[in-house]
Amino acid sequence: MPAIAVALVALVAACAALLPGVAFWDTGELQSVGPLLGTAHPTGFPTYVLLAWLASIVFQPLGDPAFRVNLLSAVFLAIAAGVTVDLVRALTGSMALAILAGAAMALTPIAWAIGTHADVHALHLVFVALLLRLLVAWEDRVAFERPNADRLLIASAAVFGLSMGNHSLTLLLAIPIGLFVMTVQPDILRRRGLIGRCVLALLIVLVLIYLELPIRAGLIRAPLVYGTPSTLSGFIYVALGQQFMGSIQDPFGDLAGKFHTLVDLTVSQFGVLSFLVPIGFIAAVMTRPRYALLTGTTVLITCFFAASYENADIARYYLGPILIAWTWLAILASMLVESIVDRDLRPMATPVASALMAGVLLLPTGLAIPDRLTVVQDHRIADARGWLDDVLTRLEPNAVIVSWWSYSTPLWYATLVERRRPDITLIDDRTRLDQELGSVPNVIDRYLGTRPVYVMRQLRNEFAEVTDRYVTVPFTDGANGDMVQVTGRLGG
Repeated sequence: MPAIAVALVALVAACAALLPGVAFWDTGELQSVGPLLGTAHPTGFPTYVLLAWLASIVFQPLGDPAFRVNLLSAVFLAIAAGVTVDLVRALTGSMALAILAGAAMALTPIAWAIGTHADVHALHLVFVALLLRLLVAWEDRVAFERPNADRLLIASAAVFGLSMGNHSLTLLLAIPIGLFVMTVQPDILRRRGLIGRCVLALLIVLVLIYLELPIRAGLIRAPLVYGTPSTLSGFIYVALGQQFMGSIQDPFGDLAGKFHTLVDLTVSQFGVLSFLVPIGFIAAVMTRPRYALLTGTTVLITCFFAASYENADIARYYLGPILIAWTWLAILASMLVESIVDRDLRPMATPVASALMAGVLLLPTGLAIPDRLTVVQDHRIADARGWLDDVLTRLEPNAVIVSWWSYSTPLWYATLVERRRPDITLIDDRTRLDQELGSVPNVIDRYLGTRPVYVMRQLRNEFAEVTDRYVTVPFTDGANGDMVQVTGRLGG
């Protein structure tokens, strides 16, 4: 019941700041791909897409398709919070500290924000929590020689496969999990049967999940497919995320600057408790050394990767370390309680002392809730509904829009999911590449004079080619999307 109660608190918190509808950027894509059971940008995120499709059906009475996929993230945050409660209870034996960790994790700014809109990282947070819980349960069963321990390790392999189908950040957990397994059961390499069953579970889940890409790109084609995953080369391109291979920027450069950035991030998420996070890790080393190895290496690898990776919203990559840090703080609190309470009084005094300690650690989060809610709402991804309604109402019939990613995604949602303005042809950067349409001027020349042509100014360097060759008139002008209409060629 406490885990369910904390999950409900997390769900209410996320819903209090939930994005009401369709948005720009990746959120708009997921709101489109999910209901259409299509293929998202690399790595395709098939686990998320399948669950978003299911949510678009189950949550149908609750709102439009975009809202349903946003609500799914709130549900993911709630599940992660509930699993965190069970994880910390297993680590500390204290329900009070478990409630502290689960609630505080869900109300940490980055985690809270991720539960307010469609985002694959909300599901990644669930999988991190599940993997930690299963591995800790496996460790305990092995330590106490309880039956069915192997099943938990096989289940962990299956969850790892599901998580890989959601986000490639899961690969960063491979080394930490390997080290953890080797220390819990040093003779594991001699247990070929167990290893084989784990590998088989992982592969079966991966294959079944990733079949969504070629099936929906070819056999039963979805209305929205990124790339060409129905071909072998196209599948490899999407599934392995080859598009983003060059996003890692000098991993060993400016280490001092990266460290300071990490410190600033920690302070922004944990406030006055920030200095206790490394102490919590030390407490974990002393009381749960194998768990400390698992989570310490996970935090180290994840933070190192995130600090070197170029992404528009890199804060999301720290969700796993945030969850782990709260488990460390709970372990530290448990250790302090054990050291303070007299041995003879522990059966009666420990629960009371743990509850008091949990209250003290939860107090800064509780006091910060109003400010954090304001921050989450103020920095929430922009709602695209107003922009969409304005554009779609004023576009001429049979229009062609030469767009780019951020504005393509809500337009896909409107035209493909809501089926508004089926006369519109949307040509995105990806469309030009997949259909070999050439440059932006090539596309304009193809349609100019036969259909109304509109171009987004945010096409960056390519927009200069437009203004150098064509007569343009403003169509929309604002922070949410600046579009022009091409009316002719310069010089006649």
